[in-house]
Amino acid sequence: MLKILVVLMLLLIIASLASGLVFMIRDRGHGPRAVQALTVRVALSVGLFLILLLAYAAGLIAPYGL
Repeated sequence: MLKILVVLMLLLIIASLASGLVFMIRDRGHGPRAVQALTVRVALSVGLFLILLLAYAAGLIAPYGL
């Protein structure tokens, strides 16, 4: 379940990054859509980090090689 959630979050981050690029190209950097797309990407990245942090604290994932 956790792996699916992490992969889904990564795909959403990549999709948001791509949409930000498309909006920057189409709007020539003068519209708010690119900023909104990049804000969504940052929020998703922070959310993914928090999910991984909580999963580590709960013992659902463990570091390897340390």
